Amino acid sequence: MTTSVRASDTLTRDALAVLQPGFTGTSAPSWLLRQLDEGLTSVGLFGRNIDSPEQLALLTEQLRDVRPELLVAIDEEGGDVTRLEARTGSSYPGNLALGRIDDPDLTRAVAHELGSRLAAAGVNLNWAPSADVNSNPDNPVIGVRSFGGDPKLVARHTVAYVEGLQAAGVAACVKHFPGHGDTAVDSHHAMPRIDADLDTLRARELVPFAAAVDAGSKCVMSAHILLPALDAAHPGTLSPAALTGLLRAPRSEGGLGHQGLIVTDGMEMRAVSATYGLERGSVLALAAGADAICVGGGLSGEDTVLRLRDALVRAVHEGELPEERLADAAARVRGLAAWARGVRRSDTGGLADPALRAGPAAAGGIGLEAARRALLVTGLENYRRPAGPMFVAALTTVANIAVGDETPWGPAAELERMIPGTRTGTYQSADGDVGAAVLRDAGERPVVVVVRDLHRHPWMADAVARLVAERADTVVVEMGLPQSPPQGGLHIATHGAARVCGRAAAEVIARG
Repeated sequence: MTTSVRASDTLTRDALAVLQPGFTGTSAPSWLLRQLDEGLTSVGLFGRNIDSPEQLALLTEQLRDVRPELLVAIDEEGGDVTRLEARTGSSYPGNLALGRIDDPDLTRAVAHELGSRLAAAGVNLNWAPSADVNSNPDNPVIGVRSFGGDPKLVARHTVAYVEGLQAAGVAACVKHFPGHGDTAVDSHHAMPRIDADLDTLRARELVPFAAAVDAGSKCVMSAHILLPALDAAHPGTLSPAALTGLLRAPRSEGGLGHQGLIVTDGMEMRAVSATYGLERGSVLALAAGADAICVGGGLSGEDTVLRLRDALVRAVHEGELPEERLADAAARVRGLAAWARGVRRSDTGGLADPALRAGPAAAGGIGLEAARRALLVTGLENYRRPAGPMFVAALTTVANIAVGDETPWGPAAELERMIPGTRTGTYQSADGDVGAAVLRDAGERPVVVVVRDLHRHPWMADAVARLVAERADTVVVEMGLPQSPPQGGLHIATHGAARVCGRAAAEVIARG
């Protein structure tokens, strides 16, 4: 074999190593096993790949039979964004609920328990937590995925989450650098822009990321957002100024000093793919300083992997991507895979640190206990428990892509169990006079109206106002960002739509 052939083979393997593709099915397709053997070092899992913990463990074992040092990544934030429990809703509240409680020990314990479930199933990289500061309440994509709007609060809970997750043997990946919280556009659909100056970014958006880097987060995920204060021409994922000049550069040079992996957000998202194309965007991301290319939330299959592999190899041959940069990125991916394989939890299951113990919450389930503590209830002193069946009206919108439409939410199922005879109706903006429709369908039953982000949807606000005006005892459950004033005979803000948040709200409604 000639030197040039060996060099070409190394280049191809490096190009495969930096990809984090998804796939379809609950077992590994033959093409994926083939590419793992050729040099692929990471895979990404989504709800479509998971039926049960047992099935997931068999899947990851199947993958590691081909490549023992493999990064198996997942987007498991808990709360609204869950892949482990996409069909049922999460057993853990999300970031906003944890930030509302503001008990870092609890956040650490929740992250550790969630991480332990991932590790037991063979997952060793979690694209979480969100370290975004929710500085714009109208943000359509972050909302309850943020710990809150105070940079210091977000920082301390980001650190606690990273510590809990990594103590369970799962690498954390804080996102979406340099901060997605002040956007009015969802980067799944278009390019968001943040016009804050660099001083504002350092005082607000960057605070949690700097804390996470100091805490040893193994990974940071870039955001497809344009910040002219950093780079007027390129979004963060494709910006050398953002990734190399800010995230990677040492503190002495004004950077954050991150030495771990840099992963892109999904490259198929239109903020990048619609402007640069998948192949071109991936080349620019590697050249800018990213180490791993996440692709597969909406794309899967061997064709995508081969297209990206060949685009990276071609970019090296044509001088657009330095070979040393690709080799460095591949080495970082392999290094994290080696760390993940070598991690061994202590005999106490990673709970040697008392701060990682669930404490009293363990008896009732730490997720449910956290969801209960996160509730903000108004009007309970005058509330009367229902004497008979209720009517639950769920006012719904299209969920953002990160959350997905398939995951059930709300207290309806629990209320139907707790109060026999309770019925549910689902309503959307296209249904016309939603308030009138709910009153008609409810009949004599007391009404529970369930919303997410009422402040962002005028049609919801109109419907709730009518219901409260005509039925003063209407119960209002806000499962998104609680920005609107409390109203109704009883108002419950859950700070998230996880299954346990719905159950916690149902308990209050059914029992008072």
